[in-house]
Amino acid sequence: MNIVVITGSSHKNGTSALLADEFIRGAKEAGHSVYRFDTAHECVHPCIGCDACGCGKKPCVFRDAMNELYPEVLKADMVVFVSPLYYHAMSSQIKMAIDRFHGIDDLLRGTPKKTMLIMTAASEVKSIFRGAVASYHETAKYLGWKDCGTLLAYGCYTRADIEKTDYPGKSYALGKAVR
Repeated sequence: MNIVVITGSSHKNGTSALLADEFIRGAKEAGHSVYRFDTAHECVHPCIGCDACGCGKKPCVFRDAMNELYPEVLKADMVVFVSPLYYHAMSSQIKMAIDRFHGIDDLLRGTPKKTMLIMTAASEVKSIFRGAVASYHETAKYLGWKDCGTLLAYGCYTRADIEKTDYPGKSYALGKAVR
């Protein structure tokens, strides 16, 4: 299976990066091919809604790292979104890449893909992820992708915090269990 992991943290050794690393380790051990795209460390312009792309009929007006991500997402069997929670939503870095899916919308929508969401938050309030999860579910529904679940890591403000939990092990197990 071809898996694309799209991350949204600017912290290369942060909490969500650890969960991405562990998911990827498990997925690779299970024999899957994984392409990782770290949005915060790539040049990604925000979609400006100009529609010059025609939702995939023509190239996007921006020549940036999305040109590397587009073909990977199109050939993927699964797309995994990994982000820290920033102000009750996915990070702006990952959101920019998701918004740019508009540039290949007609090619992407309705393709038989699986998807998953992995997120971290400093808060331990159970409702804290509600907005991010709702956005993820609506995106999956719109694209016609099969939701394969979420891993929401609460109380993980720092790398030291998350390393004391079972979340890294859970993320590894998710990757290992992908079918």
